[in-house]
Amino acid sequence: MYIIQKGKYLWLLMLAFILSSNYILYQTAIGADILPPEANLVVLGSLIDLIIIGPIFFMLYRKKFSMKTAILFAAAGCILARLFIPAHLLGPFTTITWVGIAVEGALITFELLFVIAFFRYLPKVIEKVRTSTLPVIFSFPKAVDTYVKSNPIIHVICSESLLFYYALCSWRKAPSDGITLHKKSSFIALQIMMIHAIIIETFAIHWWLHSKSVVISVVLIMLNIYSVIFMAACIQSVRLHPIYTDEKAMYISFGIVKRVKINFQDIESVIEDDTVLKSKISKDTIDFIARDFEQVYPDMIIKMKKPVTATVFMGIQKEYAKIAIKSDDPDKLKSIILNKMSNEA
Repeated sequence: MYIIQKGKYLWLLMLAFILSSNYILYQTAIGADILPPEANLVVLGSLIDLIIIGPIFFMLYRKKFSMKTAILFAAAGCILARLFIPAHLLGPFTTITWVGIAVEGALITFELLFVIAFFRYLPKVIEKVRTSTLPVIFSFPKAVDTYVKSNPIIHVICSESLLFYYALCSWRKAPSDGITLHKKSSFIALQIMMIHAIIIETFAIHWWLHSKSVVISVVLIMLNIYSVIFMAACIQSVRLHPIYTDEKAMYISFGIVKRVKINFQDIESVIEDDTVLKSKISKDTIDFIARDFEQVYPDMIIKMKKPVTATVFMGIQKEYAKIAIKSDDPDKLKSIILNKMSNEA
């Protein structure tokens, strides 16, 4: 596993080498001394680096290969070529770069169609959420998928919509009944402390920084505002949504940063061995544990028969083979899971 990870970062290093070497070649005095008077072949080599080789290295690093991704990164390479290579050297190859930019523009336009579709169907989505028995954090993305084709941009929009909903529009909602994850921890107190610290830091540093750099000052205050909104949303979504179960599945979320649906028929076993629970959580395990001032461990680890898809930060979806949970009533939760498993057997 270590060797695989090491090889993975080698591709990222190679990509960094391509970008840095081409930047030095065309944008520094060192490069000006190296370039020959007739530089067409050098420029052609740089275009191959940025449009073909660079995207391949990046896809090798991400371990995700698709025609759409290849076209997207090749088009991005064309844009980088126009930024790196001076116009008088790029002249004979201008058509190639403009084609790449046109493709990038077409892809962006295509993605915008999904965004337009999202807002077009938003009233129907909201109505579907209102009639659903699922928690909003699950019913909203499910309703969006009903009307709008699943897409990474749509996942991000869903995630951000939930963030602003919980931070700004959910304060009159009452928490649902169920097994909670946070009441026996200091999670909410810790989040409130962080919000206070960010607000104090904003007022203390902003005025001084504003006199030094207006741009940095504005960027910092925007990041701080977003951080406060994010933490408020986490508090509300954790407080409002305990573990929800129906006859077929368990829906568990922790804030807006992670959620998963677990079908009872797909559970292989429930691990309660103290040695396993107190060992380091593996990479194929997603945890639902309220962080505290001291070290905490899960009460159980649910091992799945097949990997389950979980949604994490910014709507990104990942597969996990195990789910680690620390709840406020582990005995009751275990009883529910085992009874549901036996009913599905």
